[in-house]
Amino acid sequence: MPALEADGVTKEFGGVTALRDLDLTVREGEVFGFLGPNGAGKSTTINIVLDYLKPTSGSVEVFGIDAQADPVAVRHHVGVLPEGFNVLGEMTGREHVAFAAESKGVDDDPDAVLSLVGLDGVGDRPASAYSKGMRQRLALGMAVVGDPDLLILDEPTTGLDPNGARFVRDTVTSLRDDGTTVFFSSHILDQVEAVADRVGILRQGELVAVDSIDGLRAASGGGSRVDVTLDRSPSEGCVERVRELGGVSDVTVDGTTLTVACENGAKAAVVDAARADGATVENFETSETSLDELFAQYT
Repeated sequence: MPALEADGVTKEFGGVTALRDLDLTVREGEVFGFLGPNGAGKSTTINIVLDYLKPTSGSVEVFGIDAQADPVAVRHHVGVLPEGFNVLGEMTGREHVAFAAESKGVDDDPDAVLSLVGLDGVGDRPASAYSKGMRQRLALGMAVVGDPDLLILDEPTTGLDPNGARFVRDTVTSLRDDGTTVFFSSHILDQVEAVADRVGILRQGELVAVDSIDGLRAASGGGSRVDVTLDRSPSEGCVERVRELGGVSDVTVDGTTLTVACENGAKAAVVDAARADGATVENFETSETSLDELFAQYT
C-alpha cells in the first residue's frame, strides 16, 4: 500500500490553477524529495494532504485513508514540520513537545524527544530564546512525536548552518532506516540529493518528472558532464561541433571553460573536438550531473 497517493488532483483559486491533474505515488519507507520553483504548487499539495485545503477535483489517500473524508485518521499517521515554524508564546522546549504529545494523544517522554533532536539540557528554556537552528530542531522533535508513519518536512533546512543541515539529513536517513516514510519539500537541492530515494519535480502545477536521481540523469540524456579548460575561449564553430556530437545534451561556455552534459562515452570526443579547434587543453574534469542542473533542465 502506498504511503501517499494523489489521483488527478486539481486545485483552482479563482482563475488560477495551482495544481493540474496531479498523479503522485509515494512508496512506503522511502524518502521522497518534492521539488519545484516558487509558486509551482508544492505547498498547495501539502495543504491538501493535510486537509487544510480541499481539492477542486481528484483525491488524496494516506495509507489508504481518504485525506478529505477522514482527516483525523490521516493525522494519526502523519507528523509535520511546517515551513516558517513559530514558537508558542513563552512555552519552554519541553512544554512544546508535551503539547505536541497531548495533541496526538500519546505519552512520549519530552526529554527523550529533545535528546533525539539534539536539544539535551535546554528543555527548561523558553523556546523563544532558542536560535533558528534550535527552533528547527524543536519543530522536528514535535513532528516525530508519536512515531508517525509519514513525516512531511516543508523546507526543513532553510536558515540552518551546515551543521544543522547535516543533522536534519542524518535524522531523515535514520528515520527512513527505521521504516518511516519521509516527504521532503525543499529549495536546497543538495540537501534533497543527499537523502532522497526518488524525487518529483513540479512546474506550474504539473508534475513533469518522477524518478530516482540516476533515473532523471538517464532520462535527461545527461548522466554526467565534463569541464574542459582551454588556453583560450572556444570558437563558435567548436561549440557547435561539440553540440552535434552523439550523446551530448547541453553545452555551455564560461570564459575558457567548456562545460558539456553528455553520456560517459562522449567525453573523449568532446576533448578531441576542443583540441581539433587548435586550442590547448589545460585541464579537464568529469562529474555526474547534479540535481541542481537536472532541476534547471526540467523547470
